[in-house]
Amino acid sequence: MFVDKSEELENRQQMQEEIIEEGNKQKKSSRYFWNGVLTGVLLTALLMTGVYAASLLYRMVMTRRAGADAAASSSAVSNDTLQKMKTIEEAIDTYYFYADELSSEKLQDGIYKGMINALGDPYSEYYTRDELEDAVNSNKGVSYGIGALISMNKQMNMAMISGVIEESPALEAGLREGDLIYEVDGESTQGLSLTQVVSLVKGREGSTVHLTIYREGESDFLDFDITRAKQIETTTVESGILENTDQIGYLRIREFDGITVDQYAEAMAELNEYGIKGLVLDLRSNPGGDLAAVVEIARRILPKGLIVYTEDKNGNRKEYTGDDSWELEIPMAVLVNEYSASASEILAGAIQDYNKGTLIGTTTYGKGIVQQIHRLDDGTAIKLTISAYFTPSGRNIHGVGIEPDIELEYDYERSETDGIDNQVEKAVEVLEGKIK
Repeated sequence: MFVDKSEELENRQQMQEEIIEEGNKQKKSSRYFWNGVLTGVLLTALLMTGVYAASLLYRMVMTRRAGADAAASSSAVSNDTLQKMKTIEEAIDTYYFYADELSSEKLQDGIYKGMINALGDPYSEYYTRDELEDAVNSNKGVSYGIGALISMNKQMNMAMISGVIEESPALEAGLREGDLIYEVDGESTQGLSLTQVVSLVKGREGSTVHLTIYREGESDFLDFDITRAKQIETTTVESGILENTDQIGYLRIREFDGITVDQYAEAMAELNEYGIKGLVLDLRSNPGGDLAAVVEIARRILPKGLIVYTEDKNGNRKEYTGDDSWELEIPMAVLVNEYSASASEILAGAIQDYNKGTLIGTTTYGKGIVQQIHRLDDGTAIKLTISAYFTPSGRNIHGVGIEPDIELEYDYERSETDGIDNQVEKAVEVLEGKIK
């Protein structure tokens, strides 16, 4: 089969023009604060370890054979569908073009992924064994491969580099926060899920991956050959004292993983040693993470009471509360933007409800639902949306987001030319007015 290279070049050029056109519609925001998901997969809720007694497909087939006609009549799996699947498999096998490239395992994975995709829920997913391992490691703050944080750009519906780890192959190669991943080893990422893109990027230590990147401001796609590295543990919390301030601390949380609670505690201990009088809590571009982690950190900030509660489709409610043992007693400003999602919205929403801090920035992402992972007995798993969460005052922000107390767009040009973060600058102004 011959490929028309001129047509391929024309398609790439058209794709680039579409990206630029869509990008111009978006509000400019700092690449520096596009700190997203770890390479791996973002787990947005509790990581569960329940095991099914058998696979979903096997259970449904066995139920039908046992004579449960009523259940079978409403099941997606029937004799007709099984026969149709077999017919399709045989048809595929007759074409030599696919014969050497497809295995029965790949076809089976496609069936299972298709069942979950049919839900129309972008947060539900089927995990192969390798994908599940990546998901578990991601929740522990462990990154494999090139040392880049990858998340989805909602406006472009493409995977993007949302952060690079210090001293990583990604940083050395020149990747930047905000880079859109157009191709991985020549394979287009259009229509792929975050998990699928991550699986393409990661690989054996010492091997090389080729990334084709779209970067705002560049006239053409950029190509990078990056040598994959070994496992990397990521720092999810950064802190320090803001210059030219009266003891105002700065603490940024990239995302909420299993390691985040301890890193937060260590950072706050260091800040308290400086005797800080106010705190800027930066949740910009924090995509969320582990529910247990954000609840534990909220307990170290909020007064006694409700932090968040969830409700499933049957109205069953589960509450997460805290006491006042660790309540933060200094003025606080919280920075948020359109990429602050899920767990970061839980924390920001609770702080706003308790009036414990001033939210500054732009309206958050608006992800107010919870996913749960169910492990299957063959080492695979499914992640399904199980409930919605609500802030202490009863707000469900899904699809809406949280409006900041002070609406302020990030001044990208000022950051580039003068190195000044106008949102941090505003937070300092607010805090200095509250510090006694």
